[in-house]
Amino acid sequence: MAELEVAVVSAERALWKGAAKSVVAKTPDGEIGIMPGHEPVLALLVESPLRIEQPDGRKLVVAVHGGFFSVDSNKVNVIAEVAEFAEDIDVDRAKAALAQAQSGGEDEQPALRRAQARITAAGMASSLR
Repeated sequence: MAELEVAVVSAERALWKGAAKSVVAKTPDGEIGIMPGHEPVLALLVESPLRIEQPDGRKLVVAVHGGFFSVDSNKVNVIAEVAEFAEDIDVDRAKAALAQAQSGGEDEQPALRRAQARITAAGMASSLR
């Protein structure tokens, strides 16, 4: 069976590279699932969990905050402004950031979306264990 070749990078570092059966990302228009043979795509990412299913069935969850991804010839490149493995997220710190952003008003919307994405990603990762 064909596989995807996936690379996830952020402005800070190369986070992950490997083979995958599928990738699910969130765009401004909603979620998109990518499997081998997918048509070429270039799309923006929004703050959300990125889900990668590896060939052995293991699932990887990455919280991404902005950026874009491209798909061409079974190669998926995710270029995020910020990306972090869900299992590395400090949930208590993310909840504190969410509470602070919720009390901050309109100017805190980006921080609110980042905190929500981090908490969601961490929850997804813990349910996979």
